Amino acid sequence: PMASRVANEIALKYDPKNHVLQYCMASNISGVIGSAVAAGVLISFLA
Repeated sequence: PMASRVANEIALKYDPKNHVLQYCMASNISGVIGSAVAAGVLISFLA
């Protein structure tokens, strides 16, 4: 989430109307979901 806030601040610095926080958070959430799925698959192979 911190990377999303930093990216949003940089985008707002160049264009005050440019709000990209939702899109940055979406990419962070998809990464978390992907990691959870990968962990589930790994655990299913080990158990």
